[in-house]
Amino acid sequence: KGAGVTESQPTADELARQQQEERDRNKQADIDRMKQEETPQQVAQQPGGAAPTALAATSTIAPQITSLEKIYFDFDKYEITTPSREVLARVAASVKGMGSVKVVVEGHCDERGTAEYNLALGERRASAAKKYLVSLGVGESHLYTISYGEEKPASAGHNEVAWSKNRRVQFSEE
Repeated sequence: KGAGVTESQPTADELARQQQEERDRNKQADIDRMKQEETPQQVAQQPGGAAPTALAATSTIAPQITSLEKIYFDFDKYEITTPSREVLARVAASVKGMGSVKVVVEGHCDERGTAEYNLALGERRASAAKKYLVSLGVGESHLYTISYGEEKPASAGHNEVAWSKNRRVQFSEE
């Protein structure tokens, strides 16, 4: 008898993880493509002198992105709350002052619920935040949504304090 290797069928969790990894790769490819679409004319229009390089333009904008705030959500909800509206007003003012930079609106969830459910909920949260920013005058072309579901927790705990920090939308530069 030879030592044979048998392949087992992937579990539902493994399939969900593989599908999420594929979605993440596709979204990253979209982000990379959008970055490459910035023309030299757009870069030259950035403040700071005559025709800065794309790298210089990005490096002057990065501190503004990192100063953007997070908004938080109630359990199993994606409605924008009054405190979140105040934060989003500040975010909108920052984004409108950034020229042609694109901002990723990242939706996150706590660990409760299935991976598929949390990905969908994270997307609804990111979309709600994007819609509100657009209503405040941010150009839709400057915003890109992505859901990480429960995959990138802000807090690793397994209690309400940690979960409340993980139910969020945050912003990053593409």
